[in-house]
Amino acid sequence: MRLRGRGPRAAPSSSSGAGDARRLAPPGRNPFVHELRLSALQKAQSIWSPVVTAEAVYTCALCALFASCRTLSHMLIKADGIWVVDFLLKAIMRTMWFAGGFHRVAVKGRQALPAEAAILTLAPHSSYFDAIPVTMTMSSIVMKAESRDIPIWGTLIRYIRPVFVSRSDQDSRRKTVEEIKRRAQSDGKWPQIMIFPEGTCTNRTCLITFKPGAFIPGVPVQPVVLRYPNKLDTITWTWQGPGALKILWLTLCQFQNQVEIEFLPVYCPSEEEKRNPALYASNVRRVMAKALGVSVTDYTFEDCQLALAEGQLRLPADTCLLEFARLVRGLGLKPENLEKELDKYSESARMKRGEKIGLPEFAAYLEVPVSDALEDMFSLFDESGGGEIDLREYVVALSVVCRPSQTLATIQLAFKASRFPEWDMYGSPEDGSIDEANLSCILKTALGVSELTVTDLFQAIDREGKGRITFDDFREFAEMYPDFAEDYLYPDQTHFDTCAQTPPAPTPNGFCIDFSPENSDFGRKNSCKKVD
Repeated sequence: MRLRGRGPRAAPSSSSGAGDARRLAPPGRNPFVHELRLSALQKAQSIWSPVVTAEAVYTCALCALFASCRTLSHMLIKADGIWVVDFLLKAIMRTMWFAGGFHRVAVKGRQALPAEAAILTLAPHSSYFDAIPVTMTMSSIVMKAESRDIPIWGTLIRYIRPVFVSRSDQDSRRKTVEEIKRRAQSDGKWPQIMIFPEGTCTNRTCLITFKPGAFIPGVPVQPVVLRYPNKLDTITWTWQGPGALKILWLTLCQFQNQVEIEFLPVYCPSEEEKRNPALYASNVRRVMAKALGVSVTDYTFEDCQLALAEGQLRLPADTCLLEFARLVRGLGLKPENLEKELDKYSESARMKRGEKIGLPEFAAYLEVPVSDALEDMFSLFDESGGGEIDLREYVVALSVVCRPSQTLATIQLAFKASRFPEWDMYGSPEDGSIDEANLSCILKTALGVSELTVTDLFQAIDREGKGRITFDDFREFAEMYPDFAEDYLYPDQTHFDTCAQTPPAPTPNGFCIDFSPENSDFGRKNSCKKVD
């Protein structure tokens, strides 16, 4: 599979004033992966640098913060000293960040008044250090209800009057949106609400899809963009990369950390955007992406789950399968439903026996009309640009997207005989065996890459030197060497070793969770129509 540019497309204009929209091109890097490589000097710095001193100051600042929060919350608020509390808390928090190496926090633009914009939308969300603008503004945020019971921290959390989301209450998301709407329409009586619309952390190379929750009220919002212009990026905390403690340690080891906060002009929605929160979110995202100088993409938190699914074939950082999954959704096809159709698709591909097809036949095969999204998907498999693809590659890629953790099931689908041995997709009609070229094709598609050397792996599996292997051979080898991908396919890459563990439940990292109603698409198809 290969990402091939197809040129810009004109997008329908909107009364929102967003201007001509560019095509959503896939980012050059997986937005959910952060690879941090330290030089020998940087590693030494992490050992001998004044970490102990920094941590001591950091801890003292925290203690002072907590003590002040608890004391001032009970004493000064009752005496109409709310402005004193705000001033002291901001000062203490600034001292804490200073102790952590953030000696200078550059602020550009002007923060709007609550009456001008009740909601602040921040992006990109890439780290728990994104709490810096929260502590500088003392804005309310959206948090899990369990956070209020955290010892010490709960005091500060309750002080900023957040909007709580309860996982135990099935109706909580709807109530959260209603509460945000109520506060946003209070004419500045409530503190501003600061929301990270991406809903999870990325590596800041692009802006992923914005969740519609912040835009459902249909009130003006003020976009706020964050930058960390540091030579060594120890800030970014993504699903795949250094863990939270390592990020904290390395950041404290730096002599200086920089952060820039830019308040953009207030964005007032048009009537069309008020009716369509997804369109509103998309247009605000484009404004923020332009200010940041990055691209926008339709990748979502669900794509993060695909990228980090447990399995023996972990997807590399440059995989095309995230783009493939996005296009599958763009065609209105849901992976959870397509999994039931895998057998039907695979049997059709077997019957072709490697015979390539063109775009019209591919559209008929998927039972969808020819569209820009379909052309983009077709181009992923048309590596040579000849206008033809092999259906078997589509089936293998679809199997990975539908069941990313079931590595062996995808490999078996590709070349082990099922009910009809004569219809094996890649395997020989006699015994279902494949040669090295076919193994390379299968694994390249399963990993979503255009180049992959499998000679060492094939020879390790083919211990008898037959020049062909069966699925049983592959399975036995995979069971004997569960880390074969790292050893044979990516021997020179280290990102597998630095991967954070995949979380047991699909909960976004970062401190601002998604509160968009689960049963609401809010014009997802309309949004795609506007974009494409």
